[in-house]
Amino acid sequence: MNAINYTEQELLQMISLWIPPERIPRKVMIKDTANFFRVDYDDIVVLKGIPYFVRNNEREGRFGLEDEQKFWVKRAIDLLTGRVKILKWAFKERYKSRIGGLVFDCVRSPLKEARILKLVRGREDFVQGESTKDSAGNFLRILDYIRGKTLDETVQLKGKNHEDFFFNHYPGLLSEFIAIVNSIKFLHDNGEKHGDIRRDHLIKDSRTGIYRLIDFDYNYLHYENKFGYDLFGLGNVLIHITGRGDITTQDLLHNAPDKFSRLTEDDINIVFHNRVTNLKKIYPYIPESLNRILMHFSTSARVYYNNTMELLEDLGEVREGVLAS
Repeated sequence: MNAINYTEQELLQMISLWIPPERIPRKVMIKDTANFFRVDYDDIVVLKGIPYFVRNNEREGRFGLEDEQKFWVKRAIDLLTGRVKILKWAFKERYKSRIGGLVFDCVRSPLKEARILKLVRGREDFVQGESTKDSAGNFLRILDYIRGKTLDETVQLKGKNHEDFFFNHYPGLLSEFIAIVNSIKFLHDNGEKHGDIRRDHLIKDSRTGIYRLIDFDYNYLHYENKFGYDLFGLGNVLIHITGRGDITTQDLLHNAPDKFSRLTEDDINIVFHNRVTNLKKIYPYIPESLNRILMHFSTSARVYYNNTMELLEDLGEVREGVLAS
């Protein structure tokens, strides 16, 4: 299905349409798609008859692994259209994640991501793409490249300080976050999970101004709450935007020891134990109704959200109060 014959001269001619003369290689080679480690910069892979000119590996944005290369995810140029694409090979990974007393079995599933790409086709709030199979029979995804800033990059640019941010920019961000929760609700209503909701997996499309979700290949299993891991991910994103970034115990200890002294173990994030969830202790002007939502994701929480509808109902009440203030 992926095989097609292109001569080296034809490929170099196509490359010259999209690449500056000084960046055109003297020779190119079509690589087999079975092993992503053997596909490198300036190589060609052919998928569904389309030649892709491989550029750089994408980099990890996950906390603690920032800037590590993801060798199975490569940026490439569609040589027929000049469009930038993301090529994502199958990559096996399995681990357990503990959140409070809950344990989630997590695994990468290219098949799940291929399924979701079909489900969200045509929606502006999700990355668009398609799947094919590499020469070894594994699912390989061909994704549109989204030009824009990630959610955390957007948050950092708003406001002179937290108070200015909260009163002048947060209401708009909260509305955008509610739209994100509705996007996740769409997945859940269709029996699917995102699997890895993080602020760097939300990109504000510079063309539409809409946040788009990316990276759906993680799957997880938990018998008590099928969607629980996604809800904790949403909670961490909400805490991040409400704090205008992560409020860490280390930073408070060094720069605001008076605020640090007010904290107890109950005020800490249930997932990241160096991040503060009880933001009202740091910024007293945060409404109690909003802080109550945040505290569902703290170590002191006794009740968690069971579904997106519960979270949306509470967020709707907060939005009315924030917009009215």
